[in-house]
Amino acid sequence: MKYKLAIFDLDGTILDTLDDLTDSLNHVLAEHCYGLHTKEEVRGFVGNGIHKLIERAVPTGTSSNDIENVYNEFSEYYKIHCTDKTKPYEGIPDMLMKIRSAGYRTAVVS
Repeated sequence: MKYKLAIFDLDGTILDTLDDLTDSLNHVLAEHCYGLHTKEEVRGFVGNGIHKLIERAVPTGTSSNDIENVYNEFSEYYKIHCTDKTKPYEGIPDMLMKIRSAGYRTAVVS
């Protein structure tokens, strides 16, 4: 066996978190009377962390103070709602069981 370990990212690789991200983001944006985003738009905003997601989602020209407020409110709201719709991608649990049964160790780095 050439490899002994398989390492995975969690969000967007093992778990489909996009619905909860979209719902949480839109909840906070609505609280600030900012425009809402579709799931596909949010998919395009994802990458480089939650702060970057917020920066991409708020209207152009939003002050850094307002961005921080949205970020903090999103973080609190998402903590409560991050598992409302989140689930493993189809086939992931079976794949993980198969590679572990084959003798590979698994880890998540996220």
